[in-house]
Amino acid sequence: MEEPERVVGGLSEAKPATPEIQEIADKIKPQLEEKTNESYQEFTAIEYKTQVVAGTNYFIKIQIGGQVCVHIKVFKPLPGQNEDALQLSGYQTGKSKDDELSYF
Repeated sequence: MEEPERVVGGLSEAKPATPEIQEIADKIKPQLEEKTNESYQEFTAIEYKTQVVAGTNYFIKIQIGGQVCVHIKVFKPLPGQNEDALQLSGYQTGKSKDDELSYF
């Protein structure tokens, strides 16, 4: 199977969330709750896109109840550069399950 062409700086196609993506979302959840002053009972990653930069930006759609979603942008540094230090670098609230993940 051929690897899809990666454009540095461009967003990938949306893909269904994997256990790894859910793990990233779970690690970032406290940062998001602090910024939004909310407490999320449901926090299920449903899809994501990636952007290759000096590391990787993950754009993740998170279902937080019914059709309501929040989009988060998480930066993961390159391997060897404190790759465990995930950073919430942006978020968009008030999204629906049908809203497309886009760059923000």
